[in-house]
Amino acid sequence: MRNLSPKNRKRFGTVAALTLAALSLAGANPRFRKGKFGPDLAEVLSRMSDARKRLRTLSANLEYTKVTVLVNDKSTEEGQLFFHKSKNPEILIKFTKPDPKTILFKKNKAEIYLPKINQIQEYSLEQHRGLVQEFFLLGFGTELEDLKKSYDLKFVSEEDLDGDMTAVLDLTPRKQSIAAYLSKVKLWISEESWLPVQQKFFEPGGDYLIARYTSVKVNRHIPSSNFEITAPAGGKRAKMN
Repeated sequence: MRNLSPKNRKRFGTVAALTLAALSLAGANPRFRKGKFGPDLAEVLSRMSDARKRLRTLSANLEYTKVTVLVNDKSTEEGQLFFHKSKNPEILIKFTKPDPKTILFKKNKAEIYLPKINQIQEYSLEQHRGLVQEFFLLGFGTELEDLKKSYDLKFVSEEDLDGDMTAVLDLTPRKQSIAAYLSKVKLWISEESWLPVQQKFFEPGGDYLIARYTSVKVNRHIPSSNFEITAPAGGKRAKMN
């Protein structure tokens, strides 16, 4: 990351965090009886891995809450997430509240559309494939050994989250390329669907992002047009790096 300016490093950190948030979702898996699980990390990872292998598309409502500890600031964004699994995965996050904006990850590039200024900002991820791939491993790693190479994994507890019994996992980055942006990730995995219903991403400075997913739909048809950003008449594109 030495070739990024502080301003672009911060921007890329945001893009990376959103990538992780988006790609940590998984597909449906066989049900497990609520409250009957127990602290077996291997079983949790195995079921999550099986679910990801079957995943083709996913959509969900989402709520992101960002907390800046130093100034005690809390901001919340709401919207929808769409995902299409392919050789080059496509992810679109459409925020509707409080400020509309759309974020698209596609072919080693991120695009952010800001309707208030009618501008599409483009970020190249070409030089950061390694970092992005490490984040992909968290959400779509069908090989558990690859996941273990990138993170120290720990089963923390079972927790009832809004009526959904979950297995809570702590993931601590083993690689500096990930640790530069995240000090730890906490996942709440539903023991019914084996989907993350909540995630908490801790930054090295103490700030954190909570991602909450609801109304998750797996392997439904999503039009390819969902993964395109087209600005209205008069809109402009700006390359940010």
